[in-house]
Amino acid sequence: MRKHYLSIFIVIVIIAVGAGFYDYPSLWDKGADAATRGIQNVSWLKDVSIPHFWNKPYVLGLDVAGGAHLEYQADLSSVPAADQDSTMSGLKDVIERRVNVFGVSEPRVETQKIGNSWRLIVEIAGINDISAAIQAIGQTPYLEFREENAQAAAASSTDSLSADAFEPTALTGKYLTRASLDFDKTTFQPTVQLQFNSEGAKLFGDITARNVGRRVAIAIDGNIISAPVVQEKISGGTAVISGNFTLDEAKKLAANLNAGALPVPITLIAQQTVGASLGASALQHSVKAGAIGLLIVFAFMILYYGTLGFFASLALLIYTALVLAIFKTIPVTLTLAGIAGFVLSIGMAVDANILIFERIKEERKRGRTGAQAIEEGFRRAWTSIRDSNVSTIITSLVLYTFTTSIVQGFALTLLIGVLVSMFTAITVTRSMLRIFLKS
Repeated sequence: MRKHYLSIFIVIVIIAVGAGFYDYPSLWDKGADAATRGIQNVSWLKDVSIPHFWNKPYVLGLDVAGGAHLEYQADLSSVPAADQDSTMSGLKDVIERRVNVFGVSEPRVETQKIGNSWRLIVEIAGINDISAAIQAIGQTPYLEFREENAQAAAASSTDSLSADAFEPTALTGKYLTRASLDFDKTTFQPTVQLQFNSEGAKLFGDITARNVGRRVAIAIDGNIISAPVVQEKISGGTAVISGNFTLDEAKKLAANLNAGALPVPITLIAQQTVGASLGASALQHSVKAGAIGLLIVFAFMILYYGTLGFFASLALLIYTALVLAIFKTIPVTLTLAGIAGFVLSIGMAVDANILIFERIKEERKRGRTGAQAIEEGFRRAWTSIRDSNVSTIITSLVLYTFTTSIVQGFALTLLIGVLVSMFTAITVTRSMLRIFLKS
């Protein structure tokens, strides 16, 4: 049985060492360079060199690494005053989804009302090139349906696709659930099929019902690309955009609409690069402070618990290496909030070990042998560890699901940390105790 646990522990150590080099590749690189110089002193090995470790940088947040600041003006002229708050909230959600891959890239997306006008503020971490920031947001299209105004209809201006000949309706990309590439059954030209939600389907049905015999225009970013004549009321919430597209154009339009059609048009009015509010120096101090904190925890555990504390400290080192490797791989954007979640999870990892060790001490006082005390200590401490960590996991999932940006990043780092801490406290520490403690 001990050989089995030894094998598990060796695998864990190998993974942890690899994760440590992945977290801090310069540690490997310095050793590799020194070994390469020694090898190349041998004449027939002069062309041999040890490669450097894969260096994937951490993704740092806006408050640590700086980024790009973009300011947009939202056009709410066609939105009733009572609906403007909810419309801007929807606009914020769409833009945040576009720049917040996995929900952890920590953009700062805010709405701001100045007088009677609305603005959208977007700050993206780690992007110093303004054009790259604009590209990250993408050219999200503003989709709307317009109906022919009375004058145009009376004049029978059937050849005009001027925006002046059509009036906006309430049906916009806000109600879109899906856009897909399709082909016209007669001309075989690429088209884009739109599917609206239940509210959008009702609006579309009402629009087509009151415009039988007239044209209903489909506009993208204010440009009318299709204006078919309505033959009858269309139910079901499905519409087709046919605008003499090439295949690539139709694919791109469908992809952009699926990524999130804007509920209102926006115009970029200001752009600038913002510096880090903490800066490189402050980041170094933060890392240094975290390392000192870890050393203090190690010292306390070893002084108070002796050999048990040494194993707990080793498990905590493995925990730190694994969590940082996960942060790099996802990647998780590290802001102050994310770092706080990570530090909090370290405290919870130590807390689990303390619960286990105190239980072991109690079992020893009851006269159990060392091996019996270890097994019983883990068994009795597990319920407390499980309950406290499950409550934290539930809280993290709720925060991650129902919040955005900085809070979401804190929740994700805390969730990852808690899950890994449970693994290291129960699996790693227990394996070491079973292998190395005989009495």
